[in-house]
Amino acid sequence: MPRELNDRDIELLKKVAPECSDLVCSGSGLPFRSILPPLANHFATDAGDFQERLERLSPEDLEYLITLIRDGDESMGCVPPEYAGVFVDLVAGRLGKRAAAEVAELYAESESCPD
Repeated sequence: MPRELNDRDIELLKKVAPECSDLVCSGSGLPFRSILPPLANHFATDAGDFQERLERLSPEDLEYLITLIRDGDESMGCVPPEYAGVFVDLVAGRLGKRAAAEVAELYAESESCPD
């Protein structure tokens, strides 16, 4: 069963994409099921913008996202590689190399976004 965003997820999405007024993907018409793919594919204008937006997150927010990724609740498959690298670098800087290596491995194992 697809994940539905909870209050914390919505709070994080609004923190990184305050212009997000509708929690529905404009392309598919389906509700967002994750935080990072909509940020990367709908709101961030480029990798630099993606990084600036992610820098709004606290270490606790990042740990929460990593837990979701680890549990398979946060999809990384639709995050472009350059953007995933930005996320991994931010995790390394804030939470350490071990956490960053885990995220990079989970990204490498993630299923790619369906066409």
